[in-house]
Amino acid sequence: METLLAHPAIKAFMCGSLSGTCSTLLFQPLDLVKTRLQTLQSGMQPGSGRVGMMSVLLSVVRTETLVGLWKGVFPSFVRTIPGVGIYFSTYHSLKQHFLQDRRPGAVQAVMLGGGARTVAGVVMLPITVIKTRFECGRYSYVSVCGALRSVCQTEGPAALFSGLMATLLRDVPFSGIYVMFYSQTKASLPQEISSSPSAPLANFSCGILAGVLASVITQPADVVKTHVQVKPQLRTTEAIRSIYVVAVSLLLHSDLSRQKHSDHIFFFLFSPLRNADSRASSGERFLAL
Repeated sequence: METLLAHPAIKAFMCGSLSGTCSTLLFQPLDLVKTRLQTLQSGMQPGSGRVGMMSVLLSVVRTETLVGLWKGVFPSFVRTIPGVGIYFSTYHSLKQHFLQDRRPGAVQAVMLGGGARTVAGVVMLPITVIKTRFECGRYSYVSVCGALRSVCQTEGPAALFSGLMATLLRDVPFSGIYVMFYSQTKASLPQEISSSPSAPLANFSCGILAGVLASVITQPADVVKTHVQVKPQLRTTEAIRSIYVVAVSLLLHSDLSRQKHSDHIFFFLFSPLRNADSRASSGERFLAL
């Protein structure tokens, strides 16, 4: 048993699961608000005002109490604890197999991060679908098992993999870009900082920077993923077309200036980033290369 626990891949799995548990509990309210924002904006009418993070947060607290901000935390745990563990252990195994103890270059980091996220994303996609539905507030599921049973009975097992393409289009580039930015930023740190007591803080800062950059680049795919998983009858291409139509409708019916027109579309696709996208605060922020 001790030999099994001492295996590097098992250690990576356990560390990833622990970090995923802590970050999920801490950032679940932001994840819930992000999902609500993304689903609310699909129903925006031309000329309607912007829906902000604080208005959604206060609305949840008023209607569902403070505890409502942690709605969906259990499916988040069910997804994150094994999911981040799978990601870390797969990442470690791939790195050891292809690079041994060498530091990955930029392209290698993208491939490692993307490969690990592909495995974890596909394996945990059914729980991701249930988590998104819990958070959006449109479904009255009582438990994860009950939700899985309900989806299989009413929509078929294939619905548990709705948004697979959109999820991969978001997660794989995100993880690849994240690992590349993180590893390259960390490698650029002066030696005196890397070997000083402040090294953990410096690594944490590198993780935040990498997470923000990766989130900005992949945010449109995250919006599409949420729409497809909440409405499984939508295909990825249909969701993209629907979001585009709403954005163009807002542009054509707005009486704002041309610059503000483009700002309105930017807001529609990127405003959930104000929630400090929980992808940047999941287990990946604590990645140790």
